[in-house]
Amino acid sequence: MDATANARRLRQNQTLAEKALWKLVRNRQLGGFKFLRQVSIDRYFADFVCEAGKLIVELDGAAHEGREDYDERRTQTLELFGYMVLRFPNDRVLADLGGVGDDILTVLRSDRV
Repeated sequence: MDATANARRLRQNQTLAEKALWKLVRNRQLGGFKFLRQVSIDRYFADFVCEAGKLIVELDGAAHEGREDYDERRTQTLELFGYMVLRFPNDRVLADLGGVGDDILTVLRSDRV
């Protein structure tokens, strides 16, 4: 399966947390920043990417339990491409979407260069 087809499949099979966060960030609704979903970077697919802010937002559900080493290597690779990676557990996104949005905006508006 090519990267475009795989990204399309991932977008069509979103978790509840991914759907909630996408509703918050789509169409530049979060501080005017543009986000894309399921972006292919190197050999990985990033959940949400803001190119202007060089920020990747990753949501972690049950599938990430016990995969901390893999996630760390993945984060390191994505950082080599100049991105900062923010991770949120799915349950926090569902319980505190506004707080997650505030945390994302804080990073995007910071001078972290």
